[in-house]
Amino acid sequence: MPNNNGKTVLIVDDEPALAQLLSILLGSHGYSTKVASTGRQALEVTQPGIDLILLDMMLPDFEGLKVCQQLKSNSETRDIPIIMISGKQSKNDRIESLYLGADDYLTKPFEPEELFARMDVILRRHHNSSQGVYNPQQQDIICELRRIIDEKAVNVCFQPIYFFKPMRLMGFEMLSRPQTSTMMVNPEIFFKFALKYGVYYDVEMIGWNKALKTACEVFDGRQKLFLNCDPYLVESDKFKNIKDMFSGYGMPSNEVFLEVTERSAVIAYDAFFERLRDFRDDGFKIAVDDVGAGYSSLEAIVQIKPEVIKLERQIISGMSADPFKRSIIKLIVSFCRENSIVCVAEGIENRQDFDVLLELGVDAGQGYYLSRPVDHIDLSAMQELHF
Repeated sequence: MPNNNGKTVLIVDDEPALAQLLSILLGSHGYSTKVASTGRQALEVTQPGIDLILLDMMLPDFEGLKVCQQLKSNSETRDIPIIMISGKQSKNDRIESLYLGADDYLTKPFEPEELFARMDVILRRHHNSSQGVYNPQQQDIICELRRIIDEKAVNVCFQPIYFFKPMRLMGFEMLSRPQTSTMMVNPEIFFKFALKYGVYYDVEMIGWNKALKTACEVFDGRQKLFLNCDPYLVESDKFKNIKDMFSGYGMPSNEVFLEVTERSAVIAYDAFFERLRDFRDDGFKIAVDDVGAGYSSLEAIVQIKPEVIKLERQIISGMSADPFKRSIIKLIVSFCRENSIVCVAEGIENRQDFDVLLELGVDAGQGYYLSRPVDHIDLSAMQELHF
């Protein structure tokens, strides 16, 4: 019988038969065991004396991922290794588990030999590492992300988008800004870490809820709301529930543009495009962001057939003095006209670029030259711009 020096394993599973079987198997290999049948019980009994946790993904009170996240956010339990166990084959679940701090992910059904082999590797790795899984900076980031989510500490601002001929307000792109004094005050860094540690859905939904509340209070039926929509969000199993949020606020679906961004890569292309088409069937509009930045955005245009495309800001910046950039914009404008797509230029920062965009026939635009993002929307002051 292997000697595991009395190491204690916490089994978190709401199926009594499976928990008992695992306890017997682990006992035969020299482990001591404790059992918790809910996420709440797991958080209550987990302490430094626990050497490893076998954590089921689906629990009766809340998801195993939430338990994992809370344990890894606690300085007293963050170094305890966790193996997630699930009957789901989803690649997204595996990725999210690992980003949240889980050390491994095992899919049911599994052979006992594979479980013991994985446990042995993880326990040896932790024994040889005095620092545990995370360094202090990672722990600070995770704790700050948790605080932001718990306190809903996300501000939203709105950047106006204007049609050019005639100059009139088309709508607003919602931008999220975290309330933090850390390096995550930079939105790009904030969303990068939100994706890395598996909380992108949570932080995005805080911003979306606040934006919808404002839009329903302020919009007069003529403005459109643009919401950034990352592939990670679309591919999430939770994405299908987002429709209820819009109906809950009374926001007409035809006033909403889901703006496909590329903070993360598309993993499941068929599911990604099918879910977007499902939203369009319910009246939502689709915009593709950063067109001209690479092949993937062009592929998205072909698959999605969006109502709006947004020209990448690096193409717009300085294009008045760059014939090559102007040629690219001409081609995209021509394509948009042939396919009844609205062409929007992002990042307009000076009069020279603005004038050339008008000459090239770009339909609409946004940028600091037209308006900076605003915390409060005053439709009467924004309806028209005069140059």
